[in-house]
Formats: sequence, structure tokens, C-alpha cells
Amino acid sequence: MSKKLILPVSIILIALGIFIGMKIQNAVSDDKISSQVRKFNDALEITSKFYVDDVDSQKLTEDAIKGMLNGLDPHSVYISAEQLKRVSEDFQGSFEGIGVEFDIVNDTLTIVSPISGGPSEKLGIQAGDKIVKINGIGCIKISREDVPKKLKGPKGTKVNVSIVRPGLTEPLEFEITRDKIPIYSVDASFMYDNEIGYVKVSRFSATTYEEFIKAMADLKNQGMKKLVLDLRGDPGGYLDQAFRMANEFIPAGNKIVYTKSRINDFNEEYISEGGQFTDIPLVILVNGGSASASEIVSGAVQDWDRGLIVGETTFGKGLVQRQFDLPDGSAFRVTTARYYTPSGRLIQKPYSGSQYNQMDLTEVDGENIEHKNDVQDSARPEFKTMGGRTVYGGGGITPDYIVKLDTLTDYTVQLRRLNLFYIFAERYMAANRKNIESTYKSANEFRDGFDVDENMLKDLKSLASEKNIVFNNEEYNKDLDFIKTTIKFQIARDIWGNSGSYAVYVKNDEQFQKAITLFDDAIKLAKLK
Repeated sequence: MSKKLILPVSIILIALGIFIGMKIQNAVSDDKISSQVRKFNDALEITSKFYVDDVDSQKLTEDAIKGMLNGLDPHSVYISAEQLKRVSEDFQGSFEGIGVEFDIVNDTLTIVSPISGGPSEKLGIQAGDKIVKINGIGCIKISREDVPKKLKGPKGTKVNVSIVRPGLTEPLEFEITRDKIPIYSVDASFMYDNEIGYVKVSRFSATTYEEFIKAMADLKNQGMKKLVLDLRGDPGGYLDQAFRMANEFIPAGNKIVYTKSRINDFNEEYISEGGQFTDIPLVILVNGGSASASEIVSGAVQDWDRGLIVGETTFGKGLVQRQFDLPDGSAFRVTTARYYTPSGRLIQKPYSGSQYNQMDLTEVDGENIEHKNDVQDSARPEFKTMGGRTVYGGGGITPDYIVKLDTLTDYTVQLRRLNLFYIFAERYMAANRKNIESTYKSANEFRDGFDVDENMLKDLKSLASEKNIVFNNEEYNKDLDFIKTTIKFQIARDIWGNSGSYAVYVKNDEQFQKAITLFDDAIKLAKLK
């Protein structure tokens, strides 16, 4: 009888031991947290009682929470009750401001991407620009929640910013007129020729997938057989929208992205259910402004050899935040996991010190990544796609074909900074709209048939001279193609909107032009018929 009792009694004792051990561990853990809470409570009470001036205990508490989260990573943040009421507007409707996506990197307000069609983009503000002054006041170490207070404002009001741009020795000064910023995800979609469709996605908002599917259906009805998906400057957004977009291209049963966390319940896998476009030849354009959700889509496509990635290494934002609401209507977001591509690459770049901005360690302009296998770089771990190609980790998505765009000269930067392309196009259209509309029936006709002549260029130079921009012949000739394209871009936008302007722009866009030469390789890679 005693032998029969040994096994069940042993099991019960082991289970009881585990249970008691867990309770003790939790009690110890809770005690550690409780002691720190008591410590903070004591400090708050003493400060409130003895500080030389009256103390706003709510502000002190909020500052303490901010300080705690700042010690974790750049994306764990506190959101006040007032902010929380506005926090979804960037992805749900519209707002009035200067039109930028931003991040705080190493205490500096950094432009992740100007919003397409917004006032900042029109002036030539770029991804990677660092705002160091707002209305003449230094903004280094500005808090994330203070940025909208400084930059947003009623339509028609102005704000001055000083920008430090990599490669330039002097700050750039911009006067930006705030405007209503529409929140559309798909900025443009059109047929480049009889076969190649183009879709430009600027963000992953609540309506992105719906807009994308509508654009794709329209292009398919126009005969689209190949697709260039442009995610350049797309700072990301909702994960579910990225998953649903990638799902349209990745065959069913394949992993699109997964997360790793210290908490098992936060570990997730997103598996494709298969979509409508799993057999369309695909090339994706990315750059340093492509982040988060953009990197999920491009990383999955690359890892499954489903298409080719062209452009420049992406931003490298791969941290997952969860929002926790507080009783007073405020909330805070804490990083709970990291995103990984199907091959196991961590999307997040290191965010400590200068490493956060470390980009493109193995890049060679325009060269296929498959030709770089002999490049030894211990800083970039190597991974294999499902088809056996080498791809690089270390943060961000390194394109299969890297094509860097030329840096604009100071003369052209000044033309954009003072919004002279827009002003010139507005004046030109006042006198020539009817002629252009009667001559060209589509943006593609205008793109292929209209030339920016010498008289137009002379008028632009005169306008620049009026604004005290000193003419530089060498810089002007270096950027002449860009100058002509930008004039056409502005005219096309005036008549045919964003889709028309992008149809004009991509004809002289080196990254796009490289992309459309690669469809045979993309078809072979994805084993499409």
C-alpha cells in the first residue's frame, strides 16, 4: 500500500514545492517593487512639504514617469491626458501643422519623413534633417510631447526652424507656413507603361490596406502585370495594416514577421493566409526614411525571395510598444518586444550613442547584394533567405540593389528652401494652364511630351535672384535634370494631383529606373511563370 502512495505523494510534494517557490519569488519581486514605490512616495512627500516654492505634485509625478521611461529606450513614452485625445489623429483624419513624421534621437528632434504634399516637403525638408531651433529657441533635449505644441498650429500661421543637415557645415533656416495635412496612405498610383504599375504608400494608417487594395484593383483593370511598391519615406504605423499588405504578396502558410519578448504571452507570429497578388512580379523601393511597418513588409518579401528590394538601407525601427492607460486619462507606452523578419533578422538598429544613426556599412552603389558575399564585416551578421541568398542583419533592411541618390547642391537646396519651385509653377500655370490642359490629356503624355525650355529656366533664375539667391553656374548645371524634373513635377501636381506628379518624377528617379530593369530577376527569384 505504501509503495502505491509513493508516486502520487511525490508528485503532490513536487507541485506544492513549485507553487510555494513561485509564491515566494512573486512576494520577493512584489516586495522589491513596493520598496521602490515607498521610496518614491517618501521623496515626493518630502519635496512637496519642504521645497522653497509651491510644488505641482502631478507635474513631479509625470516627470518621474518620463524619466523612468527615458531610461529604457527612445520609444517608451508617457502620454498626457491631453495628448491622448489627439494621439490618433495622424492615423485617423487630418491635422494642421508643418507636416513631418519625427523621432527624438540622441536628444535631437529628427525628421523621419516629411509628409507628402505637406508644407515641409514642398520646402525641401528631408528625412534625417535635425531641427535644432524652433522660432530662434534651441530645442535640443526637447521632449516628445512638446514637439506638437511647437510645430502644430492653425493653417496659415508660420514657424521658423533651424535645421542641421548631414554633409552641410551651416544650419539651414526655413520659414514654414502651416497647412492642413491630409492623412492619406496611398499618395499615388498609376500605370507607368502598359505593364508596370506603381503604388506609393506614405504611412500605415487605419485605412492603408483598404486604400492599397482599391489602388491595386484599379491598376489591374488597366492591365498591370508588374508592380513597383514605393515605401520610401514611409515611417510605418499600424502592424495589422503591414501584415495585411504583406499577406497579399506572400503565399499562405509563410511567416511574415514575429516578435520576441521577455514575457511569453507577448511572443507572436504572423502567418500569411495568402492574398490576391502572390504571383505578380514585385520590386519594392525603400530608403532611410522607411521604418517599422515598411520594414516588416520589405523584410518579409526579401526573406521569402518573393521580390527584390531597391534603394537605401531602411531606418531600423523594430521595437513593439504596448499602451497602458492610467486612471487620470493619461497613458504610457512600454517597449515589450522586438520585431524579427522570417529569417531571424532583428529589425531594430542599436539606439545607444552614435550607433543609432549607423547606416549602410557594406553598401556599394548600385551593386547587387549577391555580389557582396565576399565583403567581410563583423558588424553585420549574415542570414539566409528561404532560397539561400545572403542578406544582412544588424538593423534595418539592406536592399538587394543599393542605389544612392546624388546630394543636391546648395543652390538647389536654396531654391527648395524658399519654395521657389512651387511659386514658379504657380505663376507659370496662371498664364499657361489652358494650353497645357488642351495639349496633354494625361500625366504620362505630359511627362513624355513636355520640355522645360530655356525661357522657363531663365524665369526661375530671375525669381531666385529676386530672393537674393546667388547664381552658381557649376551647381546649377550639376542639378539641371533635377531642376527640370521638379518644375514638371509641380506643374503635373497642379493638374493631375499626386499621381500625376509622381508619374513625372519617376522618369528621372534613378532608384525607380533601376527597379524597372529588374523584373526578369524578380520573376526568376520568386519562381513565377
